[in-house]
Amino acid sequence: MNRLAIWVCIYAIAMAAVESAVVVYLRVLHPVDAPVAALLAGIPDRLVTIEIGREAATLIMLLAVAVLAGRDRWERCVAFSLAFGIWDIFYYVWLWVFIGWPPSLFTWDVLFLIPVPWIAPVLAPVVVSTCLVTGAMGLLALHARGATPQFPRLTWLFAGVGAALVLLSFTLDYRSVVDRVEPPGFRWGLFGTGVAVAVGAFVVGGRRRIDSPHGVRPPPPATPRD
Repeated sequence: MNRLAIWVCIYAIAMAAVESAVVVYLRVLHPVDAPVAALLAGIPDRLVTIEIGREAATLIMLLAVAVLAGRDRWERCVAFSLAFGIWDIFYYVWLWVFIGWPPSLFTWDVLFLIPVPWIAPVLAPVVVSTCLVTGAMGLLALHARGATPQFPRLTWLFAGVGAALVLLSFTLDYRSVVDRVEPPGFRWGLFGTGVAVAVGAFVVGGRRRIDSPHGVRPPPPATPRD
């Protein structure tokens, strides 16, 4: 799994370079030097539709790699979190290398278009992706030592609530992009609460582990026979 994790990271970094290159081409074809409210104003509706399809394809590609890298649901979840986080961080790294954007981590960006535009300062998605990468690497380190966290359902419930709060902080003001007006300001309080709830849930829930000797995961329980 650790060897596959390295290749997952390499894939995510390369994929981020491809995606950032697409954005560079869009900016050259349809230059927009305006606040977040007008970021989509200069792009034809047909290209916006294509962009939505590209975003969906990106998620499918990340999911496909995670499915191929993992042997079970646990490993696939870790691989997807790792791939998504690395891809998102290096997307901005490559944009900065190619065109010097964003000039600041507090620069606003349209993060996603499905099902409505997501908007936030660049720092917000970078924080989320850093948490995903850190959590995935921590789980891989435990896995290498033969300890697999067993997250109870309550952990997933609180993690889901935290994720929902983060998504709300990204999407509550989506009309700013649609109506081409400036957003009132990012909802840092809602975002921070969501991140704290999700991270806290996994930190507390991850204390319950199943250990196995010699770094080998315990086999599943035998199925009783008639």
